[in-house]
Amino acid sequence: QVQLVESGGGLVQAGGSLSLSCAASGRTFSNYAMGWFRQAPGKEREFVAYISWSGAGTYISESVKGRFTISRDNAKNTVYLQMNSLKPEDTAVYYCATGRGGSLSMVLATTASGYDNWGQGTQVTVSS
Repeated sequence: QVQLVESGGGLVQAGGSLSLSCAASGRTFSNYAMGWFRQAPGKEREFVAYISWSGAGTYISESVKGRFTISRDNAKNTVYLQMNSLKPEDTAVYYCATGRGGSLSMVLATTASGYDNWGQGTQVTVSS
């Protein structure tokens, strides 16, 4: 079992930036891919970004492409989500999750079924 703890959320004005972190423990972090998802009130959880075990493979949702970047530091057991040019529609609880393997196909990487452990989430609120 792996434990995931997200941090870095908060309140920011539109156009601002936030950097989310997700610290993992309890399993060999470098063995598995990681993903970020988000869920806004009244909406389904949606894919945001994916990174393979080595960091060589990434997928980014079209809704955040060009504004968000995913990265990881296997020495620190941490995955990051850098969010720039934030918009009010980015407001959501952001979750990190461990992938069901070191590298996932695009189909698995972009759906919740491709992940097996989830953090508690961190709230991101973007004011207009």
